[in-house]
Amino acid sequence: MSRLERTVRTGTRTGLRADSLLAAALIAEILSPGEDLWVISGWISDVEVIDNSRGTFDSVLGELPSTRCRLSQALALIAAAGARVNLVTRPGAHNEAFVARMRSLVRDEWKLHVKLDPDIHEKTICGRDWMLTGSMNFTVNGLGSSKEQVTYTVDGRGVAQAHLDFAQQWRRPAW
Repeated sequence: MSRLERTVRTGTRTGLRADSLLAAALIAEILSPGEDLWVISGWISDVEVIDNSRGTFDSVLGELPSTRCRLSQALALIAAAGARVNLVTRPGAHNEAFVARMRSLVRDEWKLHVKLDPDIHEKTICGRDWMLTGSMNFTVNGLGSSKEQVTYTVDGRGVAQAHLDFAQQWRRPAW
């Protein structure tokens, strides 16, 4: 597979938002999950990521009502589809509320691995053969109104290397 890459700069003046890129990537991962999904962000909120208010994705989102799907729900669907969700974020009440929500939705410890890293600054979500990385945190401002630079990459080799790098840094304990 050849490498495909698109960089966008988001913000109110450009009219571009990172949430549409993220929604497309998450839907693809729900439909065809890889072994691992990495979500790495210094700040993370249970933001609305997939607009299903018109029922467009009912067949993909299953039992969820026709409304806006939150990040925790999308990640739980990816775990239910077979992937392990690896979540790396900073410790703190805001992020730990999201972690608690994830743990309530994904009860299988093998399907959800959480690492609280006080030094994390990277912002990446990395799936089967794609990666979304840039300056945005997974928050309302990061995905919406803030001026951000976001790169969406489809590259089997590069993404495989990223998976290895993430596992090396935030290694899952041996089971």
